[in-house]
Amino acid sequence: MHIEEGQLLDFILDSGLVSRADIDQAKTEAKKNNGSAANLLVTQGKITDDEMRRMQAYVLGIPFVDLKTQKVDIEVISMIPEPIARNHNIVAFKKTNDALEVAMLDTEDLSAIDFIKKKTRLKILPRLTDNESMKSALLQYQKSLKAEFGDIIQKEIGSMKDLIAQGAGNASTEAELKKLAEDLPVVRVVDTLLKHAIIQNASDIHIEPLEAEMLIRYRIDGILHDAMVLPKNAAASITARLKVLSNLKLDEKRLPQDGRFKVTMNNEQVSFRVSILPTYFGEKTVMRLLRESVSGFTLEILGFHGKGLNDIHAASKMATGMILTTGPTGSGKTTTLYTVLDILNTPGVNISTIEDPIEYQMKRVNQTQVKPEIGFTFSSGLRALVRQDPDIIMVGEIRDNETASLAVNAALTGHLVLSTLHTNSAAGAIPRLMDMKVEPFLIVSTVNVIIAQRLIRKLSSEKEAYFLSKAEFDHLASIVDMDKVLEVLQEDKIVEKTATWPKIPFYKARPASESEDGFKGRIGIHEILKMSQPIRDFIMQGKTAKDIEVQARKEGMITMIEDGIFKAVQGQTTIEEVFRVVSE
Repeated sequence: MHIEEGQLLDFILDSGLVSRADIDQAKTEAKKNNGSAANLLVTQGKITDDEMRRMQAYVLGIPFVDLKTQKVDIEVISMIPEPIARNHNIVAFKKTNDALEVAMLDTEDLSAIDFIKKKTRLKILPRLTDNESMKSALLQYQKSLKAEFGDIIQKEIGSMKDLIAQGAGNASTEAELKKLAEDLPVVRVVDTLLKHAIIQNASDIHIEPLEAEMLIRYRIDGILHDAMVLPKNAAASITARLKVLSNLKLDEKRLPQDGRFKVTMNNEQVSFRVSILPTYFGEKTVMRLLRESVSGFTLEILGFHGKGLNDIHAASKMATGMILTTGPTGSGKTTTLYTVLDILNTPGVNISTIEDPIEYQMKRVNQTQVKPEIGFTFSSGLRALVRQDPDIIMVGEIRDNETASLAVNAALTGHLVLSTLHTNSAAGAIPRLMDMKVEPFLIVSTVNVIIAQRLIRKLSSEKEAYFLSKAEFDHLASIVDMDKVLEVLQEDKIVEKTATWPKIPFYKARPASESEDGFKGRIGIHEILKMSQPIRDFIMQGKTAKDIEVQARKEGMITMIEDGIFKAVQGQTTIEEVFRVVSE
């Protein structure tokens, strides 16, 4: 279904959306590059993707369908496998006796149409749709999969009850537990739990034995949600299965154990970091999901902007020194460092890391995992790394005095060192390093920039705008320097230079088709402390973290809470979400 470009451009001109001058200019540029003038108009922002698709539909005589509010029958949408639908942006939405209507973003994708025709043996009727409709339809796959997984769990739990009734629940030796862990219903239940968590985009799975049942919870966008409740007598077999996958001791139930395994789903590798801890009612398992690719991340996508973004780029261009990220577990510190590494990862440098564990795999980066049980710690690994001729070193975490000393020495001797610390603020990293016996003169000689961060939930696209009342604004202004936030908003051109707070909207979460609570995904809020000469002087004088923070703010640093309000004005989150995650 090819469209003559001249015919399409004539129709775009008739629509009045683009001027003749813009079309003529696009034709001239496209001719030079042997490209498409219509595509160039989209790239230049003269016309949107969706407007272009509506015109293509008209020229081709193909109906245009809007699926944003349309609920598609599970049996119909399932006629196209989810990976095919997602990869080719094609979904089935209506079926008759001999035909299947499919919504597409590209009707020239003949291979997808041919595949579906062979699979269904039906006549395929292509329809064009827009991006939002496609997102909404693909989301329905997840909802139908959740229902399907629930059915599988219930069915297989029934089979497990039969096993337990036959005495399998009394298994205690390693051989008996291994046999139980490899039984088909147990394998299916665990596989289903893992796939369900991946589809839900969970970051952690908690499997918790209670007095009379076993609770499964998923952490999604930083919040724990109950996923399902299973019978208490299923606990031993599910834990045994996870121990087999993680290569742990099956008959050890008194001591904590840590392991790791991988699964592949929809051509994506997901690594599970497993921690098993004995509790009063049995063994509790927590699994951290790590998607083994950081491609596509940029500092801007992670939420960095303005002066702070420039400070990080400047620090990453230095040949020596330290870039530190700080924050609690699960605040995105490692992802930030990997993104900086991705920027630095060029053929001219040698990058080596020492991590616990290796959370993402990166091409052309030499990654090493510590093994404390055999004496291979951060400090011993770092000693070996500096003899490997690295230009850039990433230390997963500075946990002790020896690692801190080695990292500082590496930064002094011609290496750029990236690492993480557990502190609440950027300025708080200074006393933490001193607590690890790093001398002040070494801190001021090596540290280039310190990034403190948290992750906050992002609003979905169906949010609701509102304006602060005077009382609400006064309360907010008593906690946050709103003049500073407004200044940064104006500098970054988020609001007009003449904008005032009464006319600047904030946003509330609203239940949406893509999210029940109105939130989807997470983004970072940050404070970036650049090591300036006045701050170096403060450190040498033994000033407190608070004094250092006050000086950094005078030099233009915004705090995490101020960055949160900045992102609330952008419509990325809510004020309440910012205060849930961080408080002054």
